[in-house]
Amino acid sequence: AAEDGPSYDLHAFYYAWYGSPRFEGRYLHWDHALVPHWDPKVSASYPRGRHRPPDDIGSSFYPALGPYSSRDPAVVDEHMGQLRAAAIGVLVLSWYPPGLADDNGEPSDSLVPFILDAAQRYAIKVAFHIQPYKGRDDHTVHENIKYIMDKYGSHAAFYKYKTSTGRSLPLFYIYDSYLTPAESWANLLTPSGSHSLRNTAYDAVFIALLVEEGHKNDILSAGYDGMYTYFASNGFSFGSSHQNWKAIKTFCDSNNLMFIPSVGPGYIDTSIRPWNNHNTRNRVNGKYYETALQAALMVRPEIVSITSFNEWHEGTQIEKAVPKKTLTRLYLDYLPHQPNMYLELTRRWAEHFSKEKEQWLM
Repeated sequence: AAEDGPSYDLHAFYYAWYGSPRFEGRYLHWDHALVPHWDPKVSASYPRGRHRPPDDIGSSFYPALGPYSSRDPAVVDEHMGQLRAAAIGVLVLSWYPPGLADDNGEPSDSLVPFILDAAQRYAIKVAFHIQPYKGRDDHTVHENIKYIMDKYGSHAAFYKYKTSTGRSLPLFYIYDSYLTPAESWANLLTPSGSHSLRNTAYDAVFIALLVEEGHKNDILSAGYDGMYTYFASNGFSFGSSHQNWKAIKTFCDSNNLMFIPSVGPGYIDTSIRPWNNHNTRNRVNGKYYETALQAALMVRPEIVSITSFNEWHEGTQIEKAVPKKTLTRLYLDYLPHQPNMYLELTRRWAEHFSKEKEQWLM
């Protein structure tokens, strides 16, 4: 039951990049641009421009909270309540260094203390999802880790993972880790690296993104502690294909790496990438999510990650959504189920996951 507290082995990817006129003076991210296809010939046959909130937003679903601001205390509090209702114990915050942001957002590191405080009220922990930014490499990530740990590491809501050796260490997910060569990461992540974090006050558990099969060995030689798959579209990449998870887990087990599969309720990003409908995965009233959760359970993972709590652009959110129809748009919704359907599914599965884990340990 939710009263027992959330599961700290259930991590959900969280985005704090949304803005609204009341808090930022304008909409951020809800007005997402339509991304052109890389082939100009294909691009020519699709619309361009930006979405116009509040009625037209960069998502195929519509949030129960409306096009909200990530700075709105009422919104963040409601999000923590939703995570807690889903029994999710760890919010994995998409993070850019101070002063940096993605192309559609504004810098949000200033929000971190406020997210930590809100999480603490619900007994939720916060981990960091280091996003790729211009110039990111082993040296800048060294600075980032130091900054995050110095600034937030002592907060009660800062997530620490208990390793098999009994140490409690922060855990970092490194998105698009393959953009930096393994030998550069090794400077940071192997004990003999030129500016290694290992056996220092800034040591942590580092989780790399596995996209292609060849990345497995790169991740190993880079000195990472494990791998995750992120993408909620089954079959989109080697890593995100459920059928490969058994083999990936076997590889990880034999190399003392953690495998953290990522599961999602569906995928649809055609509101921002109109040419990408071949990657759409229909939710099938929750069946897609249940299939993904079951596939994750089959490999007996220590941690399962959820893509996502609120990545609305890619339609992977489990956050509450409501039916909406305007003159120009008909949004997808969770009908015939309630807006909290995916939170409820997650909570039920979390109970199942913890019961199964007890069995594995016996």
